[in-house]
Amino acid sequence: QVQLVESGGGLVQPGGSLRLSCAVSGTVFTTEDMGWYRQGPGNKRDMVARITHHGTTTLADSVKDRFTISRDSAENMVYLEMNTLKPEDTADYYCYAYIWATELGGGDDYWGQGTRVTVSS
Repeated sequence: QVQLVESGGGLVQPGGSLRLSCAVSGTVFTTEDMGWYRQGPGNKRDMVARITHHGTTTLADSVKDRFTISRDSAENMVYLEMNTLKPEDTADYYCYAYIWATELGGGDDYWGQGTRVTVSS
């Protein structure tokens, strides 16, 4: 069973920094794209950052100057470095990965359980 587990969320003051980590475990043949999504109160789940298996990154306009996504393919982990945090960054952050569990059958979307980030004084 493939699992994605996030860590690193918590309470931080505006202007502060936080680093989120996501570990993939279970039977994995290959991990393709990975990313981070977030959902604040009353909002839908939106893409924050994506990274391909080649290392190409995409960031949402609202975070592109402040956040950085990276991955360690050998360890099947993805990270989100968040800097200059704002109250509007407060949300539940979810790790995403498109994973082929086996060589046959194609891939599937996998999601972590979410980690809460609260930006407040």
